[in-house]
This record gives sequence, structure tokens and C-alpha cells, in this order.
Amino acid sequence: MKTYNKIATSKLVARFDEELLNILREDLKAFKANDHFATSNKQAPAQRNLKAA
Repeated sequence: MKTYNKIATSKLVARFDEELLNILREDLKAFKANDHFATSNKQAPAQRNLKAA
């Protein structure tokens, strides 16, 4: 019969939390680098002016 070393649940949760936080940080850096939100905000007033015509 094989014995398996079980990792404590709290360690798994901590590792998952750390990995998720790293992924979110990388995504946020990429989002800020592309600056999509600021670009779309600048275009919104121009689009509102076009609706009046």
C-alpha cells in the first residue's frame, strides 16, 4: 500500500491565493500598459456629439 504525503489544506489555499494574486497583478500591468480604459473614455464625449446631428 502506497502512502501519499498530503499537503495541508491551508497550504493549498495559501498557494492558490498567491498564484491568483500574481495572475491578477500581471493582468493589471498588461491592462495599464494598453490603457484601453483611458482611450475609451476620451472617445465617449466625441460619440455623444455625433448623436446630436
